[in-house]
Amino acid sequence: MPVVQFGRTGMRVSRVCLGTMTFGGQADEKTSAAIMDVAEEHGIFFFDLADMYPIPNDATTVGKTEEFVGRWMRGKRDRFVLASKFHAPMGAGPNDRGNSRVHMMRAVDASLRRLQTDYLDLYQIHRWDDTTPIEETLQGLDDLRRAGKIRYAGASNLAAWQLMSSLRASELKNIVRFESVQPRYNVLFRSIEAEMVPACVANGLAIMAYNPLAAGMLTGKYRAGQPPIAGTRFTFGGNSGPLYGKRYWHEETLALVERLKADVASRGKSLTHVALRWVLDQPGITVAIVGASKPEQLQDSLKGVHVTLDDADRAACDGAWYALPRRTLADES
Repeated sequence: MPVVQFGRTGMRVSRVCLGTMTFGGQADEKTSAAIMDVAEEHGIFFFDLADMYPIPNDATTVGKTEEFVGRWMRGKRDRFVLASKFHAPMGAGPNDRGNSRVHMMRAVDASLRRLQTDYLDLYQIHRWDDTTPIEETLQGLDDLRRAGKIRYAGASNLAAWQLMSSLRASELKNIVRFESVQPRYNVLFRSIEAEMVPACVANGLAIMAYNPLAAGMLTGKYRAGQPPIAGTRFTFGGNSGPLYGKRYWHEETLALVERLKADVASRGKSLTHVALRWVLDQPGITVAIVGASKPEQLQDSLKGVHVTLDDADRAACDGAWYALPRRTLADES
């Protein structure tokens, strides 16, 4: 597994980061441990979590992902880079959500307890919070860094203007800044290339691309005219299933993925492997976050790290993006 520098920081991470949102939902604790075993065997030492995981979740499952990882990691914490996130509701109270100082301080302590550790390598806001000044959030993260509870700060699901606003606030106040962003990015969704990627490259931020396989769409297991497979992300309850459906479950997308799968197969390659390699090859991308609900899925996906794309593969991937109907972010959020 290749190892890369994490943005402008001195921290080094595995090129593939293990996504864990299935742990406690699609994957029970035994299966989750087996997935982490596969990751470790393949040299992955960077894990991404969130206090709200698994997805989908409810009052009985929220936080289970961190608990599973904490129990699995006992005795070997310092061999891994742990990233977690906060923002989502973790209780019924008015201060049990968001990016405020009061919620952040509660959230980090709860995550540390579940993970059985006294520090996080990377602590990220899960989303922007319009109700909390970014200066308050950054000052809280700075205090956590000074207290030794976190090493670096990052952000997930930001717009480019929100990133630049936060960087300016950090500079003006001389406090911790975001050293990474975590956006959605794959062959079927490349909107970040216009502004977010150039902004990160210009300012030395790491980019952690999530959904590199488009919620499984780019494994090629779905077919146009057929319903989603039971137990997959497209059949999740609550808001999750409909959200993934809005993003990817369109007849034209399904048909296009079938054509792309056949195209790369004509050169002896798997669409799963090509899709992951394509993300890793894109300018500015530091790591790809890869998850699984079964250990054999991760085992197969990681073969993409060692695939070499040729001009025909790259042209096919570009052609897929340009052939898709243009949708606004509001259509897919």
